[in-house]
Amino acid sequence: MSTSVSRVSNLKSGSAISICKTLVQVRDVTKRFRVRSEVGADEKMTALESVSFNIAEGELVSLLGASGCGKTTLLRIVAGLISPDEGNVIVDGAAVRAPRRDLCMVFQSFGLLPWRTVMDNVALPLELDGMARSERETIAQTHIELVGLSRFERHYPHELSGGMQQRVGIARALTRKPLVLLMDEPFAALDAQTRETLQEDFIRIWKDLGTTVIFVTHSIDEALVLSDRIMIFSARPGRLVKVIDPALTKEERVDRDVRSLPEFARHRHEIRQMLRG
Repeated sequence: MSTSVSRVSNLKSGSAISICKTLVQVRDVTKRFRVRSEVGADEKMTALESVSFNIAEGELVSLLGASGCGKTTLLRIVAGLISPDEGNVIVDGAAVRAPRRDLCMVFQSFGLLPWRTVMDNVALPLELDGMARSERETIAQTHIELVGLSRFERHYPHELSGGMQQRVGIARALTRKPLVLLMDEPFAALDAQTRETLQEDFIRIWKDLGTTVIFVTHSIDEALVLSDRIMIFSARPGRLVKVIDPALTKEERVDRDVRSLPEFARHRHEIRQMLRG
């Protein structure tokens, strides 16, 4: 592994968090894109360089770094939407070479079909799988209730607020019970208050389901509130430069105001200085 990675211990236990089954392995992933130079010639731009890390089953890991450092590119590689130029990604023992039904993505744009109701949007993946209507609507109803949208099943996207639309997107992604939920800045387009509410609600959902989550964000605060671990990326080309373990367990992040704790301020300052550098 060519990338130097430093790991910050869990302050509560005094040691690094215990890792159970490794579910996701990112191995020396490098990705380059062809771009046009100022003189019109084709050049190769390196978006990611030799990125390696593992994610345990049930972890919520955030990818944090400056714009253009390759976070979303890496998320798309894990999802099988694009291929790396070097290295590979292994999920549950199998290399990712194409999109998989057990790897589901939530995008920054809500991505809802405007002519379909909340129920029909949430049930769409199951419909594509060929599931009978009664069965898929039962599953969809469970997930609609999970994200707090009971009584909005027959509403259309234009009748919902932005936060509610993103809840629909989260419910839709969860209907397949994915091995890994991939989230690309899902709350970035929302106002600050709605964003905080969704963060807190999502932590509760994640705690109940135990789904493995990879979460891309530009927000230091969001990463600290949500994450078991935070992967810090350098500016382009994106390299993994540090892994931070926030001090609180999953249960504590649900039950306490993380932003008020001294550890939150300390980690926030540390990460800010790191990203500025």
